[in-house]
Amino acid sequence: MKKKSKPKFNVLNSSKGKRGKKRVKERWRKPRGVDNKKRIREKWAGKSPSIGYKNSKSTRFLHPSGKREVLIHNLKDLEGLNQDVVLRIASSIGKKKRELILEQAKSMGLRIVNYSMKVKEVDKQ
Repeated sequence: MKKKSKPKFNVLNSSKGKRGKKRVKERWRKPRGVDNKKRIREKWAGKSPSIGYKNSKSTRFLHPSGKREVLIHNLKDLEGLNQDVVLRIASSIGKKKRELILEQAKSMGLRIVNYSMKVKEVDKQ
């Protein structure tokens, strides 16, 4: 099953205008001004988020591969997992534990989404 596509919900003037400058960061902020055209729902101002863009329960919280995503904090979390999940190692996990989790997941045949590690290169002198 595939998730529904939705437009980008941006603030007015977040793209480059006539003068080629970005006026506002590209992120969503609820329009609150009295004369705000986005709040009034002018067609040219762009779409605003609403409940209609919500995905169905079966597709919500899924990884783009279509599998359920599980956050891993330690080796115990790997117990009892099947092939129908994708793993994401928590950011608080250090290098040593991360390597142990990688080895265990490989032996179980599980896919890890954020497997790249920041490894410092040591100068050999």
